[in-house]
Amino acid sequence: MPLHGGTLTLAPDLTITRMGYGAMQLPGKGVWGPPRDHDEAITVLRAAVEAGINHIDTADFYGFHVSNDLIREALSPYPDGLQLVTKVGATRTEDGGWVHDRTPEALVAQVDDNLTHLGVETLDVVNLRMGTADSTAEESIADRIGALLELQQQGKIKHLGLSQVTDAQLTEALGITPIVTVQQFYNLVGRGDEAMLRRTAELGIAYVPYFPLGGFTPLQSGVLAEVAGRLDATPQQVALAWLLQRSPNVALIPGTSSRAHLAENIAAAELELPAAELAELDAIDAVATPMGAPTAD
Repeated sequence: MPLHGGTLTLAPDLTITRMGYGAMQLPGKGVWGPPRDHDEAITVLRAAVEAGINHIDTADFYGFHVSNDLIREALSPYPDGLQLVTKVGATRTEDGGWVHDRTPEALVAQVDDNLTHLGVETLDVVNLRMGTADSTAEESIADRIGALLELQQQGKIKHLGLSQVTDAQLTEALGITPIVTVQQFYNLVGRGDEAMLRRTAELGIAYVPYFPLGGFTPLQSGVLAEVAGRLDATPQQVALAWLLQRSPNVALIPGTSSRAHLAENIAAAELELPAAELAELDAIDAVATPMGAPTAD
């Protein structure tokens, strides 16, 4: 298997490793404030890139600038080929609360915040986040896409993606502009978004599951534990490997603030699940919606 599960080419200037790195766990408790161990956070980011990962997923509301500031400190000047993917559609309050803010004016300000704290002139991919972690909302997104397209024309954004959207919203967006990524809640035991996974595969759009290991509600399955034991792997590694084998357009962004966990995640991309074990995992009684997920990711 190619390095870290191979790559996806989503545009002539956009190729990402299928095993990426998510920066959500870099800030402190509740995705807020400075990291528990600043030096370890810096080391983890550098280790991810040194290992060959070129897909870093972040957001300026992770810790209220914390993740982006750490990424800049650790990796700037950024190496050629590193793809920084961020999302807009939310902000944080002074007490750490989550506020969904998707007006065109707010999106422009959020893009500028990402540019400033990452220290770049152009963002490789900006995902427009619509619904919450456990819901979507059927509403037009044309005005939001329009605001981001203006920023693209100004050279501030290279490519556009979506997050937590409905099928109709994806259709609406595709009628306006190309979409390179769709980031949704999906994992081994939370498969309510199966139709979107299939559709993005048909369209050649990267499908990026957030909370691939359950997020704030870690995955729990007796079958998963049994399969992992037989394969001499951790349950988390098996869950990540299952996602990579689920569809060729899946790209993963597991997060960690630990070098040991980073190494485990990377190793999962090289784990080939045998047909019998894959069938067992496929047969797990998956739920349609996340349980206990926070209101933003």
